This record gives sequence, structure tokens and C-alpha cells, in this order.
Amino acid sequence: MMARQHFTVTQRVLHWAMAVAILAMLFIGVGMVSTITPTYLRLVSIHRPLGILILLLAILRIGVRLSRGTPPLPADLPAPMKQAATLSHIALYALMIAMPLLGWAMLSAAAYPVTIWRGFVLPPIVPQSDRLHAVLWGLHSYLAFAFFALILIHLSAGLFHALIRRDGVFESMAAGRD
Repeated sequence: MMARQHFTVTQRVLHWAMAVAILAMLFIGVGMVSTITPTYLRLVSIHRPLGILILLLAILRIGVRLSRGTPPLPADLPAPMKQAATLSHIALYALMIAMPLLGWAMLSAAAYPVTIWRGFVLPPIVPQSDRLHAVLWGLHSYLAFAFFALILIHLSAGLFHALIRRDGVFESMAAGRD
């Protein structure tokens, strides 16, 4: 049986939907920490539920990836590049899970409600603690920068495969049939 050359439609839809959501989340986060205007509250009201949506989609995406697999990387791709691809995907998935959980824990430690929509508030996942809140806030902030850098690397790798190597890696996520 020949290995499939493309990710499934479900995998591609999840990938691109999450790409938009994560980039929006990162820019909303930057906007939140750089303003004290009333816009801050509007950004927070978007940031919290979007983070939880990303968490849920990441869990779904991991399940789909484990059940459906991925197309193989090109046979002629150097081993260090294959290892970098594997490690970067692990890091991306880890951050897709960790960032929303850190945000939720950070708000829980500050005794702030995590309101998803009117009337639906998530329970706290850590006890209230000013010290823990400060640690989680710093970790959430630093990892956001690391996440953004990793996304730029991922985008660069995609463009490298599309424009330089032209080896089908980019196309496996961009188009194709199941």
C-alpha cells in the first residue's frame, strides 16, 4: 500500500484554523499587555475563551494525529532536518496545550474567573496564591515569546519546503485529497 501524500481534510482544517486562532491569540496577548485603556477588557474577553478553544482543538488535533498518522517526510530529507521537524512539532503541540493551561492556572491563582461565555465560568485549577500568580504570569509571558519564535521557524520551514526544496512537504498540508 502506498503511503498517503497529504494530511487528511480534518487535519488540514484543524491546522489552518488553529494557525489563525494562535496568531490572533498572540497578537491579542501583546495588545492586552501594552494597553491600560478600556480596550484591555475587550481583549481579555476574547483572549480567555480563545485560549480554551485552542486547548480543546489541540487535544482533538493530537487525537486525530495519533489515529490518522502523518504523510512520511521525503526520503532524501537529511536526518537532522527530520529530527528538527519531529522536535519542533512536539514543541508546538506542547505549547498549544501548555499556554492555555498556564493562562487558566495564572487566572486561578489570582482568583480571577475564567469566563468562556456569559454564565459559563471554568473552575479554578490551582489554589489562590499571589506568588504562584506572579510565577505563572512570567512563565506564560516568556513562553508566548518562545511560541511566537517557534511559529516563525515553522513558517520558515514551510516556505523552505515550498520554495526551495519543492519536495511536497508544504503541499501535504496545503492541498490534496484524503
